[in-house]
Amino acid sequence: MNGIFKRMHYFSCIRFLLEVKIIAKEKDNPINEQIRFAEVMVIGPNGEKLGIKSKADALVLANYAGFDLVLINDKADVPVCKIMDYNKFRYEKQKKIKEAKKKQREANIEIKEYRLSVNIDKHDFDTRVKNAIKNLEKGCKIKASIRFKGRQFAHPELGKEVLMRFADVISNVADIESMPKLEGRSMFMQFTPKK
Repeated sequence: MNGIFKRMHYFSCIRFLLEVKIIAKEKDNPINEQIRFAEVMVIGPNGEKLGIKSKADALVLANYAGFDLVLINDKADVPVCKIMDYNKFRYEKQKKIKEAKKKQREANIEIKEYRLSVNIDKHDFDTRVKNAIKNLEKGCKIKASIRFKGRQFAHPELGKEVLMRFADVISNVADIESMPKLEGRSMFMQFTPKK
């Protein structure tokens, strides 16, 4: 019984240490005393090169300027440090990352496809319309398609009629991006959410 309690204590300690590690993430760029190099190339706050200095001299320069000494590139022959306001640097970096993610989300708008048929039942049609409206409200694009089977291909106007009825029902939340197009045995129509 005593061994079970020891194991439980051991696992709770490991869990605690993992939580602490997650909470206290290391900073991206080492600053000030965290820099572990004896000599560094120092760049001033305005971008001017101040030359190769010892770590102590670089820290004195940064303190004198009222900024932090931030390690920018540790892969070079002589590590490069810049004298700057680290909090402002971190804020701008996070802002750039946020903007990049926002642009990526806008570029990768999800397209949801709904398959209809020429002789679709009213209940099935209403269910697809309801789901399409939900996804349009979330910001997704919608693609409605009809696959013609057998002799249905002889009457593509029936498929177009179903797609136009679908477009009419969701017209209050969606704009038509492309009118019905016949490609092979399928007919497609695309919608975008209204701004």
